[in-house]
Amino acid sequence: MASKQGLRTGPYALLSVTMVLWGSAFSSSKSVVDHVPHTVAALLRFGGGALALLLAVRVSGDRRRTGEAARHGWRAALAGVLGVFAYNAFFFWGLSLAPSLDAGILIPVMSPVITSAFLLVVRRERASAARIAGLGTGLAGAVVFFLGAGGNSSGGGDRARLAGDALFLLSALCWAAYTLAGPRVLAGIEPLRATTYATCAGAVLLAVIAVPDLPEVRWGELPAGVWLNAAYLAVFAAAVANLLYYRGIAAVGPASASLMMFLVPVVNTVCATLFMGESFGGVQGAGALLLMAGAVLSLHTRGVDRVNAARGIDASGE
Repeated sequence: MASKQGLRTGPYALLSVTMVLWGSAFSSSKSVVDHVPHTVAALLRFGGGALALLLAVRVSGDRRRTGEAARHGWRAALAGVLGVFAYNAFFFWGLSLAPSLDAGILIPVMSPVITSAFLLVVRRERASAARIAGLGTGLAGAVVFFLGAGGNSSGGGDRARLAGDALFLLSALCWAAYTLAGPRVLAGIEPLRATTYATCAGAVLLAVIAVPDLPEVRWGELPAGVWLNAAYLAVFAAAVANLLYYRGIAAVGPASASLMMFLVPVVNTVCATLFMGESFGGVQGAGALLLMAGAVLSLHTRGVDRVNAARGIDASGE
């Protein structure tokens, strides 16, 4: 009984840390995008993250497993095209047009909604009252929170903000697909190597689209804060967070792992208020509370997840 309890609580602690890292990354990414083109900002985050993960593999990797891991690595690399390249191409482009508050609401709320909706439609998960209530409460909180943040835009910026929000929705769709692919990616490969293959594949493609914008950057004139934020995004928000997320998927399955993302908007709002001077009004506070309630309700669905998910098996039983 004790071992089962530890198995169930440990992954959620790791996923909570992941959500804190990702929640803080929205404001941090916005501060980098304010100084360099969005394509370059994405490359700094995941190019640096790829280097950090490669170093971790070299330090802790088992050479005897290298050949076996490489045979399964192509699945992780393909997943990286969605979860690293496509997601961040849309995400950083959206950040250049819309506030980070919008990203911190739309992406973490819509990703689990899309993930759970897909699993329910294909009958890989069974609906429960707690899950439906959690999703509904989370969506309601996102709407309330968005209404509270919506007054910050001005005049001609409305069209740009709408375009940015549309890009954030595309990011959410990419992340949902990345999450759903997680159990299959982890079959036959440890999370560290899977995360490394995915991040490296995505970083290479991000580098390709960043090349035309690199000459525009005046590297010597960038403030120290930009470099510090870029380092934080690469090591913690990319390498560490993505590794912990894959470990969480392996333990609890894609549905419950994605539902933890309801915590991200709250963390993002706190960071935006403390570090970027953005206001936090009563309406936003009400939305944050609803989002938290949605997360708590959703986490009560852990018993619905298949036991095989703890072994890295797809919800379909494959």
